[in-house]
Amino acid sequence: MRPTAPNWLKLLVPVKRTVDYAVKIRVGPKGVETKGRHDGLNPFDEIAVEEAVRLREKAKEAIEKITVVSIGPAKASEVLRTALAMGADDAIHVETKEDDVVEPLAVARALKALVGQESPDLVIMGKQAIDDDSSQVGGMLAGMLGWPQANFASEVDLDTAAKTVTVSREIDGGLETLKMSLPAIITTDLRLNQPRYASLPNIMKAKKKPLKKMKPEELQADFTPRLEQVDVKAPPPRKGGAKVESVDEVVAKLKEAGVL
Repeated sequence: MRPTAPNWLKLLVPVKRTVDYAVKIRVGPKGVETKGRHDGLNPFDEIAVEEAVRLREKAKEAIEKITVVSIGPAKASEVLRTALAMGADDAIHVETKEDDVVEPLAVARALKALVGQESPDLVIMGKQAIDDDSSQVGGMLAGMLGWPQANFASEVDLDTAAKTVTVSREIDGGLETLKMSLPAIITTDLRLNQPRYASLPNIMKAKKKPLKKMKPEELQADFTPRLEQVDVKAPPPRKGGAKVESVDEVVAKLKEAGVL
């Protein structure tokens, strides 16, 4: 039973299983090669999980629960266990087929349905996934819910008593600070924090934490792809650079390349 105190909050953190950022992508005749590839928790989502845990460490008993959710094939449960080992309380896995392509709009629709079920006060997610780089889900979800949003957060300050959150974000001219009433949505940037490593005891504890399995049909969200991938090509190999001794030599090289 959820406590009735007005300052008890619930956090929802969507996460995605993506290719490891340190792995070199291989492109084959049918697109990006997935066999033998090492995948893990999307780094921006890892930052979001870390921030949720830190907010609870600061607020202590004011935050009731941190729930992580992932939409993807069976192996997506691995990143949920990682998030649980970092400090999340429970997880929801919306399991899709291995070859299903779940586009940002479908993810946002599914998350909207989950928000209706879980009633979180704050949704924290990575600003983008490093596989498709869409950076769309946070804005789409905020629009669907009619909630305020702050994207690319570099600092987050949660006032649990007033139920407000203050977010600083980097812009071209410096920093922009936004204050929002809860419920709200935040997307995280790289400079927000440094995620912790999950300790072995916490990894073992994570295996016993609740992980709920769901089917897309239960959310009544349309996962039908709206986009068609026409082609995928690896970028051409980069040519080696050359050192020059003077400005005249730079100009000569530019003319030789046809730039000037």
